[in-house]
Amino acid sequence: MRHSNGIRRAALATATVTAVAAAVTGILPGTAMAAGTTPSTPPPACPASALQVSARQAVHRPVGTGTGAAVVQFTNVSRRTCVLKGHPTLAGAGNGSPAHSVPLKVTRTGTAATVTVRPHGKAWVKLTFVQVHGEADGYCVSGKDPVTYPTMVIGLAHSGKHQVALNDGVWAECDNKVTVTPVSAVKPS
Repeated sequence: MRHSNGIRRAALATATVTAVAAAVTGILPGTAMAAGTTPSTPPPACPASALQVSARQAVHRPVGTGTGAAVVQFTNVSRRTCVLKGHPTLAGAGNGSPAHSVPLKVTRTGTAATVTVRPHGKAWVKLTFVQVHGEADGYCVSGKDPVTYPTMVIGLAHSGKHQVALNDGVWAECDNKVTVTPVSAVKPS
């Protein structure tokens, strides 16, 4: 009957562990957890009003005289944590107005992941344009005329569209094409 003593000891140990767990958590075996003890829901998408958006020319960009590449920064200016996800859409704002914008053909790179942005936290995307070459008005390798925009309209799904000027120049590009990275918690260069 040595075997039955081992079963009794195992049952007694299981009962003891269950009793200790119930005492620590305040939850009795076989009962549901209280509403306050469920895991929290994920933060909502950052609304447009929660974001301050700025842009600067990237440190690492293609050779040429145009913008080449820019880093766009999204700062959460609200008091609540929220999330950003996805690749941006872009349109050149002709005459500085979103109503006169020209959509750019976007090529996406990388895999989008949800980025949690706490109050005063930041997230980034990098935009790489077809570069303008030459001096003065410059030229496009494709033979098309280069284009400059005072501002770009940068959109993120569920987080609105934002009209943004470069903090160090104008948006100059060729062929109305741009390659974009997904939103990231790591600042690109």
